Amino acid sequence: MTTASWQGIVIAESEDTVVVEGNHYFPVESVRTEYLRPSGTTTVCGWKGTAGYYTLDVEGRTNPDAAWFYTDPTPGAEHVRGRVAFWRGVEITESAAAAD
Repeated sequence: MTTASWQGIVIAESEDTVVVEGNHYFPVESVRTEYLRPSGTTTVCGWKGTAGYYTLDVEGRTNPDAAWFYTDPTPGAEHVRGRVAFWRGVEITESAAAAD
């Protein structure tokens, strides 16, 4: 299980992340969207396309542009479509699967 947390609050949790360039991309369904606020920021990656951003808003604290996503990734980055990645102090942790 991979978890993204900020200020001690879990923002996303999934067993199905895609790792690209060292960043875990979480399925949007696994993200607690109540903590996301749209941002007007965009950046362009030469091989993934144009990224949009979210600001985290957790219990009155904000972390500007701490999450990003690709709405329309290039064909070579199609595997990140519908996924969200985090940075700027968001802690990503991986735990081993529990043994049966």
